[in-house]
Amino acid sequence: MRDRPRLPVSPGFWRSPLRGPWFTSVLGLVLLVGITVLFVTGLLSYAAYNPGLSPVNDTTPGKGILGFYLFPWPTGPVWLYRFTQGLHVTLGVTLIPVLLAKLWSVVPRLFALPPARSLAHALERISLLLLVGGGLFEFTTGVLNVQLDYVFPGSFYPLHFYGAWVFFAAFVAHAVLKAPAAVRTVRRRRRGDADEADVRRGDAREEAAREEGDLVAPRPDAPTVSRRGALALVGGGSLLLFLTTVGQSLGGPFRRTALLAPHGGPDPAGGPNGFQINKTAAYAGIDPAETGRDAWRLVVTGRTGTVRLDRAQLLRMPLHSSSLPIACVEGWSTADQWWRGVRLRDLAALVGYDGDPPDLFVESLQRHGAFRRAALRANQVADGRSLLALYVNGEELSPDHGHPARIIVPAAPGVLNTKWVARLTFGDL
Repeated sequence: MRDRPRLPVSPGFWRSPLRGPWFTSVLGLVLLVGITVLFVTGLLSYAAYNPGLSPVNDTTPGKGILGFYLFPWPTGPVWLYRFTQGLHVTLGVTLIPVLLAKLWSVVPRLFALPPARSLAHALERISLLLLVGGGLFEFTTGVLNVQLDYVFPGSFYPLHFYGAWVFFAAFVAHAVLKAPAAVRTVRRRRRGDADEADVRRGDAREEAAREEGDLVAPRPDAPTVSRRGALALVGGGSLLLFLTTVGQSLGGPFRRTALLAPHGGPDPAGGPNGFQINKTAAYAGIDPAETGRDAWRLVVTGRTGTVRLDRAQLLRMPLHSSSLPIACVEGWSTADQWWRGVRLRDLAALVGYDGDPPDLFVESLQRHGAFRRAALRANQVADGRSLLALYVNGEELSPDHGHPARIIVPAAPGVLNTKWVARLTFGDL
């Protein structure tokens, strides 16, 4: 023990026999696939907000070229956003043990001296710092958002968006450099060219060290678990996180298994309005006096002017029904609910848009907070399933679900399904 180095910059400081090219390569290949899926589904989530439609929806002003892929978000299939965002959040949580294990497996490299042996090595070290820092930042902010803990400075949307681009750029550079060697290492192991006994022998250790730098301890401690056992432990942790998270996206009886999600567990109450709520009327500061039958009026503005409609007038219009879920950026969603109300395109026709309706700007009675105003694209307005909903599951909307009226649009993020609607303005945005 007196001869054991005390500083992490010394290779002899790291004594775990688990570290090595095969262990690191397996974890790296899992992350290569998983993080790519996370990045793609994250971009899809951003596109679903239609950020180019209106400054209200643009949560990342100044994105410039980073918005190159944006497109009008479709309205079908109705479960599209529920699937893509549920996959994004559930996979992100599931990969946490893999990410932590991968960082643990390569931590000796972060302390290796000299810090830069050449210009190329210096650039590699900088990319590694961006990779590690970006990965920890993205996973941390993502988990905090899922848990509704907004302790980070500023808005989650631009922080997570720009952080994702920095992290993924470093990730791609790292993958290009390391993925071929990782694949060769895993294939060699599968052919039986390097089993656990061989890896502990000096010749295999030297070969691994040549390929993976100083990952292999020069004087490892006696093993207490095999590398396959360690991978099984990591996989078990990921499986546990998956099982205690995925239920919030599946809904129904599976929601009770989502023990780690704020919207997991049983539905908040029974009855037609007894499904998950993201923001209550009290939290939004909705005054009941404003939503009563005698006080509330819907203001609709368009090409031919403005009309004001009370609830009785809305009920005399043709009513239509849609079976649609609510899906939110935090990864949770409801089962399909049966909504009934006036089609948005019929309301557009009242103010001069008899043919194809234009974009729509929606304003809520809510006075404070994000997305109290939202914009919808023309294709969303034109869909016959897009409603100004007055009923859900055969009953009037409860105050927490948006009484007296709310927007419901197929495949749209939950925040665009504005509650407590006060004004609709049709026109190109």
